[in-house]
Amino acid sequence: VTVSVLYWVAMAAEAPVLSKVTLEFSGGCELLVNKQSKIVVDSKIPTGTTLRQLVLWIRDHVLAERPDHFVNATGDGIRPGVLMLVNDCDSEVVGGHDYVVEEGDSVAFISTLHGG
Repeated sequence: VTVSVLYWVAMAAEAPVLSKVTLEFSGGCELLVNKQSKIVVDSKIPTGTTLRQLVLWIRDHVLAERPDHFVNATGDGIRPGVLMLVNDCDSEVVGGHDYVVEEGDSVAFISTLHGG
């Protein structure tokens, strides 16, 4: 059992959940989630979840393929080359992976890496 699975089991049993968080994927990231550009997550993400934990939740519950194109090599955050925005603001400005996701947030993932 991985640490992320244990986290989500513990959080689901103890904490209230956010009723709405919007996930957006573009620049190629949408290919990892069955070509969906927007996913609204209702009542599944525990209150107090950080962006780091959200990335792992997306890996475990949303990604359809190639998690290595989304999660970094150590498995604890977003891969370099994927821009993460919170409410249209670079996540690094609002606290990076330690930012706590809030009710109604929109979190966008944009790949900056393109083949050619």
